[in-house]
Amino acid sequence: MKEQQEQEQEGIRKDDAKHFLKLQILQKAKESKERQLSINLDTQNFEEIDKVKEILSKSFDDPEEKFDLYYKAIRKVIMKYLPKGKEFKEERDIIYEEKNIFLTRGKAKNKRGIRGGDSRMGYNDDMYELVNLITDWVSMTQDPVDLYQRIYDLNDKYNYGHRQYDDSSKDFHKAMSESKTEK
Repeated sequence: MKEQQEQEQEGIRKDDAKHFLKLQILQKAKESKERQLSINLDTQNFEEIDKVKEILSKSFDDPEEKFDLYYKAIRKVIMKYLPKGKEFKEERDIIYEEKNIFLTRGKAKNKRGIRGGDSRMGYNDDMYELVNLITDWVSMTQDPVDLYQRIYDLNDKYNYGHRQYDDSSKDFHKAMSESKTEK
């Protein structure tokens, strides 16, 4: 009987210890982890960084602005100034593909035609950068090859890659890059 009571007492102590350990873990989880200590190299002082304030102070995408940027600025202007008709569909699609790679931050279509991202949902900052590029293109040349090359170069700038159609596309871009460096 006494042995059984000791075993029960031992079990209660173990349960109490487990309960206490859980409470300690929960208490640690409750502690603020949003603040970090940083060293300012200019002043050589310690600074506390509040991560929550930093996150909340960043601008967030606005769905209406995103819609306007994509449909009313990017898509509408490109459609207006690119050649129309079935005979130019392939050329337009190549330009659209580079645009979509940029707006999805490097997601090109795979062999099955799946991109894994939606360019209409790209970041507003990226859309603004593309709008500026397109605006400059419209005011300067309105040449489809120039627009393609500008978007291609933009993708290169961010190391996003490109969709390779065949080996001739590599040669074309090499020649375009060489002609730029000669100018």
